[in-house]
Amino acid sequence: MTITKAACVGRPRGFDIDLALEQALNVFWRHGYEGTSLNELTEAMGIKKPSLYAAFGNKEQLFLKAIDLYENRPDSLFNTAFKHQYVADVVRGLLLGAAAKFTDCSHPQGCALINSTLSCSEASESIKQAVLERKAQHKLQLIARFEQAKHQGELNADCQPEVLARFISTLFQGMSIQASEGASIEELQQVASMAIAGILILYVNPK
Repeated sequence: MTITKAACVGRPRGFDIDLALEQALNVFWRHGYEGTSLNELTEAMGIKKPSLYAAFGNKEQLFLKAIDLYENRPDSLFNTAFKHQYVADVVRGLLLGAAAKFTDCSHPQGCALINSTLSCSEASESIKQAVLERKAQHKLQLIARFEQAKHQGELNADCQPEVLARFISTLFQGMSIQASEGASIEELQQVASMAIAGILILYVNPK
């Protein structure tokens, strides 16, 4: 989507909202919500502050729009993994996918959702709560998928979908932090493969 209005103070001609939002996402991803200044955002987005306010509202609204962009991409971690028919492949897709995406050098390392609020203070409580709500929704998605697999006989009676979902969410958190601290894809793949092997042995019924 592109805005092409007459030139005015703070609004460049041909201001591409989608591209600007992509640039804002990368800044939040790299520095976190509180660590990102408006000056850094406008510089990365190639606009002035009045354009930012006119197109996105304030910093908080811009951040939420950027996270929406991150999560709704067709190739996002959940969207890609949940395309698989069998739950074993879903688990592989989630964990090996996280290892690959969190270490992808084409963007900041780790998970944008996790990285953005690691050091939020009370001043950013509303942002922290918004991110926690999104993480809770992800957990509910995992629980629902595992409950479906259990009902279909893919997961055995010992599997507790809520516990398995919490386990995978915990792995995401740890893998994201490790990636942001410089862990390689090979190192995270080793962690993912170990977790996958344990899940398959403990809970997944043979086809």
